[in-house]
Amino acid sequence: MLMPPPDPAVIARKSQIVAALRGALPDDAVIADLEETRAYECDALTAYRCAPLAVVLPRSTDEVAAAMRVCHRLGVPVVPRGAGTSLAGGALPTADCVVIGTMRLNAFLDIDTENRFIRVQSGVTNLSVSAELEPEGFFYAPDPSSQLACTIAGNIAMNSGGAHCLKYGVTTNNLMGATVVLSTGEIVELGGPESGPAGLDLLGLFCGSEGQLGIVTEAILKILPRPEGARPVLIGFDDAEIAGQCVANIIRSGVLPVAIEYMDEPCLRAVEDFAHAGYPDCAAVLIVEVEGSPDEIADQLARIRQIADALNPVEFRESRNADEALAIWKGRKSAFGAMGRLGDYICLDGTVPVGQLPHTLRRIGELSRQHGLEVANVFHAGDGNMHPLILFDANQPGQLERAEAMGADILRLCVEVGGCLTGEHGV
Repeated sequence: MLMPPPDPAVIARKSQIVAALRGALPDDAVIADLEETRAYECDALTAYRCAPLAVVLPRSTDEVAAAMRVCHRLGVPVVPRGAGTSLAGGALPTADCVVIGTMRLNAFLDIDTENRFIRVQSGVTNLSVSAELEPEGFFYAPDPSSQLACTIAGNIAMNSGGAHCLKYGVTTNNLMGATVVLSTGEIVELGGPESGPAGLDLLGLFCGSEGQLGIVTEAILKILPRPEGARPVLIGFDDAEIAGQCVANIIRSGVLPVAIEYMDEPCLRAVEDFAHAGYPDCAAVLIVEVEGSPDEIADQLARIRQIADALNPVEFRESRNADEALAIWKGRKSAFGAMGRLGDYICLDGTVPVGQLPHTLRRIGELSRQHGLEVANVFHAGDGNMHPLILFDANQPGQLERAEAMGADILRLCVEVGGCLTGEHGV
């Protein structure tokens, strides 16, 4: 089949835009070759993809502003991009847009432990922030599962959380200020290292706006002293709903763990084949982590064991040292990668009241059978932020559409039980 010849007007338009960008930026900051732009055609939701018109990789706020001014003057749509680890098409470009990536904005600018903040360029990875703070005895709390690769820019765009958001909150609770470039190229400062914003909370509005209001180039992040100690436990159950009930019972008891994570049997199978974490063969496991002094940890774990024992777990495994703690977390941190080895999936982000977890898990199982597609559940159970992974084969006609229909049914369910469509992945 012969392809139609390129439209001369489209070619001329692209040449004009690329020439203007190269005139305003260093030579190596602009990518326009079609094959090279394909690296930016999608994020981790690979079911949808489109190569952009061009890609800009700036190294400073001024370079971001220069690119935005060109795009504004020429009427070119802009799609901001962090590391591309997002799971909801947040960095999905269009054929007529320019992608502005933040990955070269990777400098650490200031650490102030006395006032408990760190200032960074927004392209630094999440995990590298805590690594930079470790010699000072501090850490940055939000810890998405993709923290090895995801950037602070993307975390701010999606208001990302992570396993430890139960106690420490999500990005908006740990973001103190940001340098932002607006669509016109204007540079503005939102918030700052002081204790709280004066007037309208524009920083709170910007965090979680999914790149629709501007591009963040620098961020001031709240940092915390490392706790005296922390210990995770693994609790296995023969029934997925009972595991959900255990989460609700822990929260109801007044114990506040640092994290409560959930993985069901399909996810556990994939994780064991991938990470060999030594998880039990059961319907679902919870990873519950507590922190504090040795006496505080012992008291919290005793109360959690009492709650779990009432529901007849198949295993209650306490970590006794750092290696055992890493082994418990290893599978959870690699879950999304492990699931990717099985094939294609759509990851949802619906959030439900913790008390509705047993009912929601039961209904997701029913929807799985109804649509004929397997679902793996792996999520931040402590705050009800669910991540059902709907497995499908993109090479089989109609399966993507079935997965989309099932995803819509699950999100309707989340809203029906008093929840919402998204907790941290964006819409």
